[in-house]
Amino acid sequence: MTDSSAAASRLPAHAWAVVLLLWPVAVLNYLDRQMLATMGLSIKADITVLQSAEKFGQLMAIFMWVYAFCSPLGGFIADRLNRKWLIVASLGIWSAVTLLMGQAHDFHQLYSLRAIMGLSEAFYMPAGLALIADFHRGSTRSLAVGVHLSGVYMGQALGGVGGWVAQEISWRAAFFGCGVIGVSYAFVLMFFLREREHDALPAVGASSKTADDGSVVWWGFVILLICFSLPSLPGWAVKNWLPTLLQDRFLLEQKSSGLWATLTNAGAAFFGVIIGGRFADHLTRRSVRGRTWVSALGLLLTVPAILGIGLAPSFWMVIICTAVFGLGFGMFDANNMPILCQLAPSRFRATGYGVMNFVGISAGAYLTPLLGKLKDRGVPLSQGFALCAIPVLVAAMLMILLRPTSGDRGAQS
Repeated sequence: MTDSSAAASRLPAHAWAVVLLLWPVAVLNYLDRQMLATMGLSIKADITVLQSAEKFGQLMAIFMWVYAFCSPLGGFIADRLNRKWLIVASLGIWSAVTLLMGQAHDFHQLYSLRAIMGLSEAFYMPAGLALIADFHRGSTRSLAVGVHLSGVYMGQALGGVGGWVAQEISWRAAFFGCGVIGVSYAFVLMFFLREREHDALPAVGASSKTADDGSVVWWGFVILLICFSLPSLPGWAVKNWLPTLLQDRFLLEQKSSGLWATLTNAGAAFFGVIIGGRFADHLTRRSVRGRTWVSALGLLLTVPAILGIGLAPSFWMVIICTAVFGLGFGMFDANNMPILCQLAPSRFRATGYGVMNFVGISAGAYLTPLLGKLKDRGVPLSQGFALCAIPVLVAAMLMILLRPTSGDRGAQS
């Protein structure tokens, strides 16, 4: 066996090892940010200014605004520097910030720490997903991304446990414990995570055919940006406000509302990213549009679901709708980076995903405090949730219209 063939035989196992190493990072990436939403009542009892829904919305939104604006920078740097060390640094810093949040004593301290968390977390997802996409270049790409993103939804689900810990022990202990775990795992990645070299940058002087193809690619990327941002409106509404909606409508206490909101949505999304990834990989063997079809199907599932979350008359109907929403959103989420790989060469994928994060999270950062402000003025959260079905329907239609022409652009210009 030649060196090259031996390397090829080892690649699948190593490629999956990268996914497994990054899975706990994805868990912590969402767990650390999500706990604030589920521990709201406990934190408000200590920091009374946060009893204003608008103020609490601002605290959640500052993370998203900083995260959004720094995501393109994080992607740009990840396309040019060693992604392993960028991931290690990102995890170490945001975990240290999480630890410090357990020591905060006023709104301004929490606000500043949430901003720093947004900055540090912005460097992880573009780098992590681009690294996975580089190792999984064939029919395992959507599944690999889906397995990694299942960690995101596990972290979101465990955020509900944060509400339980906050009520039974303290919210400070929850932040401290997660921070210690993250800092410790950064050292594990230092020794075991491996980088893969980027493809070469495009040669100077593209042909006219390449230039024409480039304009099609850019138009496809614009459509993908719109499709990524519109579903972020209900996505962030569910993440940040569903526990409060359950408390308001069904008089649930903090630990119950946090667990129901996060475990139902994130638990269904956990399976959604696996199912959506596997199904998309299967369809892509038959059609280059297989991933866009699965993504559109996932979005269509979320339309009646978000309407039901806002308008369903009973608790159990809301919970069922939340699970359907999570399943559909997971199917959509698993295919965003793989679809980007059909549009952009590998050297620009982290940057591209960073821009996608910017538009998606900016939408959520705008909506989150707006829902809090409207709530303070007597407008129920349920109405805002139901209205979010409209932009998702638009995104589903656009995704159906998206027509990638390549399964993987590789190092093409």
